Amino acid sequence: MTYEPMMVPGPRPNRTLRTVLIVVGALLAVCCVVGTCVGLWLYRSVKDSVEPVRAATTAFLDDVQSGNYPGAYAQLCDRVRDTMTQEDFARVQGAQLKVRSYEITGVNVSNYNGRVTATAHVEAVQEVTGAQFSQVMTLVKENDEWRVCR
Repeated sequence: MTYEPMMVPGPRPNRTLRTVLIVVGALLAVCCVVGTCVGLWLYRSVKDSVEPVRAATTAFLDDVQSGNYPGAYAQLCDRVRDTMTQEDFARVQGAQLKVRSYEITGVNVSNYNGRVTATAHVEAVQEVTGAQFSQVMTLVKENDEWRVCR
């Protein structure tokens, strides 16, 4: 009779490194997806709060630039309209040098104790002199509309 040795399985290969790398890769992928979603949500919420301020500032400046002083006066906040008549506003705006072009370079919105305000930073060029100047316009939210409150 012949003796046949018993087959003993060899040691199992160590796959710990592969498992760790798969788990780390999956966690990294999940973090990237969550980070992208949070970033998009944050971008959209900031854009939604800033765009109405930018639009109100643009509408006001366009009315002043075109000489539509009654339209610009209507976009002022109650506090300013209470202290200045429409005729006074038109006279003051008519006496100033005209603006050839402007650019809104920044908008900040803040909420302090429930009072929502905003500032718009404007870079403008005067028509006659070509001089450049900066102006910060203050806006307040009245009756769910943004109003210029200088």
